[in-house]
Amino acid sequence: MFVARVTGSVVSSQKVSSMIGHKLLIVEPLRVDPANRDKLIGTGRSFVVVDTVGAGLDEMVLIVQGSSARLTPETEKLPVDATIIGIIDTVSVHNKIVFSANGSNG
Repeated sequence: MFVARVTGSVVSSQKVSSMIGHKLLIVEPLRVDPANRDKLIGTGRSFVVVDTVGAGLDEMVLIVQGSSARLTPETEKLPVDATIIGIIDTVSVHNKIVFSANGSNG
């Protein structure tokens, strides 16, 4: 699993029929900043993921990849490699909150 921020969406008018009706989002994985362990920073990579929880732009989400991405009821029969399985409320590193959805970081 990894933490990521939703940065965009993908619209595909031509796709396999099993993917019709599934929302595709672009996410950027995040990591703890090695220079300042009080914040999360982007990795510079992007992934296209299937959204199973109704995530939106700029939200912090929890992602699973590989075979785990097909273990949700919504994705068990889909040709997917990455799935959003949660919207994150808080992230704590070494007992310090480095992200809070309500904006009270730190």
